[in-house]
Amino acid sequence: MDNSKRARSEKSRTLPRDRAYVTPSGLQHALERIRQAACRDKKLRFTALWHHVYSVDRLRNAYYKLKRKAAAGVDHVTWEQYGEDLEDNLRDLSERLQSGTYRAKPVRRVYIPKADGRQRPLGVTALEDKIVQRSTVEVMNAIYETDFLGFSYGFRPGRSPHHALDAICVAIDRRKVNWVLDADISGFFDAIDRRWLVKFLEHRIADPRVIRHIKKWLNAGVMEDGKRMDMESGTPQGGSISPVLANVYLHYVFDLWANQWRSRHARGDVIVVRFADDFVMGFEYRSDAEQFQQDLRERFRKFALELHPDKTRLIEFGRSAADNRKRRGEGKPESFDFLGFTHTCDRSRNGRFIVLRQTIAKRMRAKLAEIKIELRRRLHHATPSVGSWLRSVVQGHFQYYAVPRNQRQLSAFRHQVKCLWFRSLRRRSQRHRITEE
Repeated sequence: MDNSKRARSEKSRTLPRDRAYVTPSGLQHALERIRQAACRDKKLRFTALWHHVYSVDRLRNAYYKLKRKAAAGVDHVTWEQYGEDLEDNLRDLSERLQSGTYRAKPVRRVYIPKADGRQRPLGVTALEDKIVQRSTVEVMNAIYETDFLGFSYGFRPGRSPHHALDAICVAIDRRKVNWVLDADISGFFDAIDRRWLVKFLEHRIADPRVIRHIKKWLNAGVMEDGKRMDMESGTPQGGSISPVLANVYLHYVFDLWANQWRSRHARGDVIVVRFADDFVMGFEYRSDAEQFQQDLRERFRKFALELHPDKTRLIEFGRSAADNRKRRGEGKPESFDFLGFTHTCDRSRNGRFIVLRQTIAKRMRAKLAEIKIELRRRLHHATPSVGSWLRSVVQGHFQYYAVPRNQRQLSAFRHQVKCLWFRSLRRRSQRHRITEE
């Protein structure tokens, strides 16, 4: 046997066993074994997970699940460019992950405008980091989806904002809810204490290679205006790993504690719905709500978190709120915003109490302003292409905001888009004036 054949033979004998998983069903079978073990023993610590992450087949699966048109990170490598030599790139990446020579790249920071006029920082991760992070998330989800509580909805497989919205409406309708605590955590993703995060992860993950690579991503730093900055706390928003790390952190800091608090200290009904760092709680008694809010502030302070002073409110809300406030001469019950909708106490045609959900007015105005700016930018583009883009925008808006009893807001949005489109078309020509018909 010549040297080249001998080298290939030796290399084939050293390939990790997980290279055998060549189909999606095989990949899922490996995760299912992890999930079953995690479900059987809630205190089990997994010592051998990393070989699932660096499997070429799982890395390939992670690559194809990435957004193909996403912005490039500091490496300036796009999805299409990486895929031109995909198999060689994935094999090289797998070998670096296996040998420990893989290095995480800094996150490129960009800012996007928020509905309130402020800027939200987002991190654009390098492509290879996205691939490895998504592969790691798939393995971690197999463990933590057996641990996370039912009232946690954010960034979890098979769950969406609409599930959280439905849960809060059903809970308020069917349980004894008279007070609602609408809460938001100040700068949550930037405030996460990394030491506590690692301790929480080690409750379930005992594979040092997984923990080491998570630390690499956390400590990779941020690239802004060509300068690299080290961040001592937090996890960059925008990375594939950030949502699951956020859920793990809040699972131990908030979810388990809140579930225990309502069973031990509450005198009446308590409901909880959490989506990422936004959560809504319903209470039967005001005393329970006030005590919980006070205890929660102390709990958060221990873990470097703080309730947002302007976005955290305790309001009277529920089937009896309107009558109670009218009797006291205090006017209509206050509303609260959650996941893009304003929730209001209302009555159906037959007088039954309902939770009315409508598009947040500020959100709709901001969206219309974005459309107006974009129509001006596309003023000289081909009319069919602009119309196709506009149709996709309206469809996306309706897919999210089309909930029962929100027809009026949807019709208003469509009418305003029609007016903007009409004005844009009329600006295209001074000779041929387009009529509204």
